[in-house]
Amino acid sequence: MLNPSFLEFLYELSQNNNRAWFEANKATFQKEVQRPFEQLVAEIIGEIKAFDPRFQMDPKQATFRIYRDTRFSNDKTPYKTHMAAVFTNGGRQNLHDPGFYLHIEYGLLQLGGGAYFLEKEPLQKVRAKIMENPSAFRSLIEAPEFVEKYGEIKGEKNKVLPAPFKQAAEIEPMILNKQFYYMAELDSEQVLQRDFMKFVSGCFKIGMPLNQFLTDAITN
Repeated sequence: MLNPSFLEFLYELSQNNNRAWFEANKATFQKEVQRPFEQLVAEIIGEIKAFDPRFQMDPKQATFRIYRDTRFSNDKTPYKTHMAAVFTNGGRQNLHDPGFYLHIEYGLLQLGGGAYFLEKEPLQKVRAKIMENPSAFRSLIEAPEFVEKYGEIKGEKNKVLPAPFKQAAEIEPMILNKQFYYMAELDSEQVLQRDFMKFVSGCFKIGMPLNQFLTDAITN
């Protein structure tokens, strides 16, 4: 369970996003935000391993740094105003495999997963697997628990498809997608509940069958 000071710090940071303020409050960040979040991430990893024994990663591989890369951005504020982690084998170094994502900022909690960064060859494989068995794919994204938690699959789409997929897209329009991810958006107060860690792992477990479908497509 995270405590209110976790969200309070993120709010204060959003109002004082500068190096002088952050350096003056860095010890508070480490105590109230960074260490509790890393502990939460470690516990979530343990929960994921319970329903996916093949899953292996270190908490430090999962957690994104608070510092922003401003080199190519018009927004020069130096810090993110959220804490986030990605749960894939390899963590941040492996954002191309299907996995899960956790994002907490003041006022917003995001939980989800799927495949966000698909390069050309893995994307072709996913499309081919959907084309081979569109009903199996459709059953996953229309499963009642999945729809209740996440709604629908999100992601950018291609307007034009390679020839082999054009006809298949008339049967299953999701073949047009370049990304296959799902995301629930909730009030950040949820993170203060005693069962929050179990809540997160339960959400991820609901997304696991789709992740496995995508993983099988990419690796086979």
